[in-house]
Amino acid sequence: MDTVLQIINILGALGLFIFGMKVMSDGIQKVAGNKLRSGLASMTNTRLGGVLTGFGTTAIIQSSSATTVMIVSFVNAGLLSLKQAIGVIMGANIGTTITALIIVIFGFKFKITAFALPILAVAVPMILAKKDRIKYLGEFLIGFSVLFIGLGELKDLVPNELDSGTQQFISDLGQYGFFSTVLMVIVGTLLTILVQSSSAAIAITLTLCAKGLIPFEMAAAIVLGENIGTTITANIAAVVGNTAAKRAARAHLIFNIMGVIWMLILFNPFLRLIDFIVVELGLGSPFQEVDSIKDGLTAFHMSFNILNTLALVWFVGFIAKIVTRMVPETGTDQTFRLQYISNAVINTPTAAIEAAKLEMELFAKNVVQMSSKVKEILIGYSGKTKNEIEQLEENSDQYHEEISNYIVQVAASDLDTESSDQIRKVIDINGSLERIADGYIQMSRLAEKAYSAGSKVAQEQGIRLQELTDLVAKALEVASNNLKGPYESVSTFEAKEIESRINDMVLNLRAENTAALQNQQYDIKTGFLYRDMINTLETIGDLLLEITEDITGKYQEEDLV
Repeated sequence: MDTVLQIINILGALGLFIFGMKVMSDGIQKVAGNKLRSGLASMTNTRLGGVLTGFGTTAIIQSSSATTVMIVSFVNAGLLSLKQAIGVIMGANIGTTITALIIVIFGFKFKITAFALPILAVAVPMILAKKDRIKYLGEFLIGFSVLFIGLGELKDLVPNELDSGTQQFISDLGQYGFFSTVLMVIVGTLLTILVQSSSAAIAITLTLCAKGLIPFEMAAAIVLGENIGTTITANIAAVVGNTAAKRAARAHLIFNIMGVIWMLILFNPFLRLIDFIVVELGLGSPFQEVDSIKDGLTAFHMSFNILNTLALVWFVGFIAKIVTRMVPETGTDQTFRLQYISNAVINTPTAAIEAAKLEMELFAKNVVQMSSKVKEILIGYSGKTKNEIEQLEENSDQYHEEISNYIVQVAASDLDTESSDQIRKVIDINGSLERIADGYIQMSRLAEKAYSAGSKVAQEQGIRLQELTDLVAKALEVASNNLKGPYESVSTFEAKEIESRINDMVLNLRAENTAALQNQQYDIKTGFLYRDMINTLETIGDLLLEITEDITGKYQEEDLV
């Protein structure tokens, strides 16, 4: 019974560690805000830039899993190319070694648990602050404290020695030479998959080393396995992603497997080299001194990931070719499918919002096609064109519904002010695009009603209606271009100027319609249909201006000249 209770307590301590790591990572991501996205998107043009970006991002947010999931989501959203993503992933592998270094320094070298409660005393009032950055910094400090409280409990709960049978079993596992090493790699992989955190897996391994329960060479092999296991998170995130996202996730897996393979070939000589370095640094031999194993393991972890990146960064193109063959294009399936948004990245709000924006660009393209088809049907009614407009309307409904459902899930996260503002913009713009699509389907139905009734406006009025349709199409083009962003650089000037011209033309057409009815140029029913078309186009023009105003921040004051 005592053993069962001890296991439960160990799992609780591990859970506390993982929870602290998540809170700390989430807090620093919120502090960094959109700078993480802009950094990833702008610093990856070269191999070195990609590696440094991946290293810096992971070192800051303290989660290689969060970095790789973010990378996969950015590839999915078209913000990074496959080659850029591979470079960032390589850097992320180096960045994750900082986590191990922090754990060793603060978890084993110093009694950080003695400072955990004072840190909490400072951090808790910070999360009640009105300023977002102070609040999120408080979350980071709380996560930092909880993480090391969990690690301290884990160290205390893991026994200093095992019973003779278990110790003999572990000893026997190391008696099979190369097979034993491979077996420990598998153990490390499964451990990381189980806890879904390479940091937690490394913390467990370091704790076992500090207690002298596993030897240096066995721990090093487990760490190699943890490098493979950490790729599973990104591959899970890519399951519902597009082809590019799946390729980025596979590249992460292949990169780490290739590294483990060459390290297994040089395993024993490399461990001797690490032993020499650690001894020269005055930290003792990890082969002979229990207290030195954790230092040797940290040195091994860092050296392996740095050397692996330096060796394979020159083969980014080769790795890209491999994953391209592994994950071919899915073909020309015409079924409607969102291209960018994925539930796998909802917990990364910055990437999720960018994906929603890209999806709205496609939504706008769909509406542009509706505009073109409506112009065709006004010139000459066609059942085929009507069916095409209805299909585009169905696509619009799906865009609106799925983007709405997605962004509501993102909004459920704990967001900073900037992300909340961006979500509001997405909701408003998404709604406007849907109403514009409804307007165009209404135009199609009015054209069908006029055709069925045999109504025919005067030639001059028909030409004027086409002019208004073209002007609204121009406004749609401006709004679509503005959606491509970046939002902060968009101006309302052109959109307001076109909308003003639309309003002027609408007033003129209404007056002309009234005059034509009085002069009996066409019957009242035709006049009503013509009026409804004018009103519908005016409504579409108003909605298009609203889109640009939502992008810039509602109702930006600019003088028209």
